[in-house]
Amino acid sequence: MSILKIYSDGACSGNQNETNVGGWGTILEFGETTKEIYGGEANTTNNKMELTAVIQAFHALKRDGLKVQVFTDSSYVANCFREKWYEKWRMNGWMTSKKEPVDNRELWEELIALTEKHEVIFYRVKGHVNLDHPNTDTRGLFDKFKETNGPAFSYDDFVHITKRNNRADALANLAMDEIRNKL
Repeated sequence: MSILKIYSDGACSGNQNETNVGGWGTILEFGETTKEIYGGEANTTNNKMELTAVIQAFHALKRDGLKVQVFTDSSYVANCFREKWYEKWRMNGWMTSKKEPVDNRELWEELIALTEKHEVIFYRVKGHVNLDHPNTDTRGLFDKFKETNGPAFSYDDFVHITKRNNRADALANLAMDEIRNKL
């Protein structure tokens, strides 16, 4: 069975301000087929945009039961699934370990429901890596990537994943530009 790969990123300009602009971008890759989608909104947060990027990728799927790899530079998203935070949240009535309501609960519930229709693995990617810059330690970054995500990926896989993550970031920024032009 082929694996669907999702590369996602979210961004927010002015994240801590009352008014801001957010964007998300995602790339779906299934064999030789690639689809790019993006969007954004005003007055949001970076975490909401990170979640929305992955949610929109799953909404773009036409069937259930797929093997899916999600590559994200968001620790917030990746760690929730890798460390199964959501299982504790559900058991604790959607309260954190600090007995506070889980932020973005509606988005988490939507994303969890979508992922449960598939066999999904989340991978953590370092964002904003300029592979072409002479001072970038790509071998060191590759070693860190394998340390975080396991040894199954080759150096060429790492480069491809990093390029796709950078493209997802560019799509999120494109969405923010479009939102700014509408304001």
